[in-house]
Amino acid sequence: MTDRTLPPPGGPHPAPAVASGHPMPARGPRLRPRTGPLVTAAVVAVLAAWGLWATWDTFVVSGRGQYADQLALEGAARGQGVLWELAEPVLGVVSNTFVGLGLAAAVVLALVRGRWWLAAQVAVLVAGSNLTTQVLKHVVLDRPALLDVARADVNTLPSGHTTVAASVAAGLLIAVPRRWRPLVAVAGAAYTGATGVSTLVGQWHRPSDVVAAVLVVLAWGAGVCALSSSSSLDEPRTGTGAGTSGTAGLLLLGAAGSGVLAVGALGSVRGYGWGLPLGGDLTAYMGGMLGVTAVTLASFAALLLVRQSTARP
Repeated sequence: MTDRTLPPPGGPHPAPAVASGHPMPARGPRLRPRTGPLVTAAVVAVLAAWGLWATWDTFVVSGRGQYADQLALEGAARGQGVLWELAEPVLGVVSNTFVGLGLAAAVVLALVRGRWWLAAQVAVLVAGSNLTTQVLKHVVLDRPALLDVARADVNTLPSGHTTVAASVAAGLLIAVPRRWRPLVAVAGAAYTGATGVSTLVGQWHRPSDVVAAVLVVLAWGAGVCALSSSSSLDEPRTGTGAGTSGTAGLLLLGAAGSGVLAVGALGSVRGYGWGLPLGGDLTAYMGGMLGVTAVTLASFAALLLVRQSTARP
């Protein structure tokens, strides 16, 4: 007969045994998102919202801004026949059905991974972005009639089609596992940029409308990342997301190059900077395309970095 040593009063208790006779493993503390990345995400969201306001204040409220934006709209008439054959199918994809299918795919992906809060983040991102665009365009923002053109006082900022494309792409970027996010960021930037440029080709929107739409989505995307919970974290031992820094760097490099050219074109249109041997409308049109490209690439690079940092366990 063996003796059993009783634990001292208040001392540690033996682990409960299971049927196999082995003690149950102790559960570790539940991981929580780190504070630093959450604050950074919130700052990015605020900066995107400020960029949206600055875009409206510069290109809609200002007479010079309206002039440059209007020239870009008129410049789209050049070569439109050929370009429209490419642009029309891109815009044809965007619809309420597309939003529903894209949102459903991102939400289902999050739910399959057992991430309920992540699914809610995706839903809030897509719904919030598109609702914000419609409210801003039809209720909040106005357009003073500063130019003698048709429908001069009709506000078209932000672009609804671009918001749809960007929000679905951003939702998928947030929902997919870590290792896939760099690829989704590149694909999402390409599709969003193609949609935005297509609205310029079809003379549906001015460049500022498209830029504002991308910034709406960036604000919501960074905002929901700032509200991440344990459900939003990656698995501790999953892939590290190798390629994130390189992908973000390439996107930012493309944004910088496009941005420099866009600023040069805008300066030429406004009477200073480069003296380009092109018509003002064509220069503004090309500058508008480059500006849209720059903002789109930079926004998806920022969203990729924000999502990866807030999801790191």
